[in-house]
Amino acid sequence: MNQGNGLQDKRVVVVGGSSGIGLAVAQRAASQGARVVIVSSTAERVQKAVECIGGEATGQAVDVSDEGAVATFFANLGSFDHLVFTAGDSLHLRDLAATDLQQARHAFELRYWAALAAVKYGSPHIRKEGSIVLTTGIAGQRPRKGWVLAASVCGTIEALTRALAVELAPIRVNAVSPGVVRTNLWQSMGAEEREALYESAGDSLPVGRVGEASEIAQAYLFLMQEGFATGQTVVVDGGTVLV
Repeated sequence: MNQGNGLQDKRVVVVGGSSGIGLAVAQRAASQGARVVIVSSTAERVQKAVECIGGEATGQAVDVSDEGAVATFFANLGSFDHLVFTAGDSLHLRDLAATDLQQARHAFELRYWAALAAVKYGSPHIRKEGSIVLTTGIAGQRPRKGWVLAASVCGTIEALTRALAVELAPIRVNAVSPGVVRTNLWQSMGAEEREALYESAGDSLPVGRVGEASEIAQAYLFLMQEGFATGQTVVVDGGTVLV
């Protein structure tokens, strides 16, 4: 790794940084001396995240599904070094026959179109040797029954990552593909159902457990700092794609 690409005094924008993996990324980046900017849809959650991170962290509430709001945010932000996109709502896993297509469109609105808008309006402000890290998931590589929508979104983000790496060069564009992780991604489930998922998913993995947000965050920091990586999807899944 090129140590010249460390995060000390770098400005890192984390879209979706008020909770889960995004918050973990922001905390780790700040611990390495980065000046973190949190972007999320709810002002209260942004404020709590900023207080949690401390230091020079700042934040702003932005409706990332509103292209105009995204454009305005980046126009007023000024230059920065790294853009991380982790925004996403809770997953709705069901068979195709039971899939609400309007709800499915909403999933793409937040996970694909909002990511595209963030990159479109954010990339012109990224400094030399900066990067973009998007978020996908192992559903694209190892779908299960009922994962049609999740697999579609994840596969789309992986393809987008490769295309953006070519289009935006020399800005580096990569993605992280987490497996099952303890985050609010599963908040639509009841507590017992969620814990049962964690236990069953963990038991089936080579590592014997599901992941923690802080573990996944390390992959984002690696991709921000590794100056020779672009167009890549780094899988951090406890071995999910192997079993």
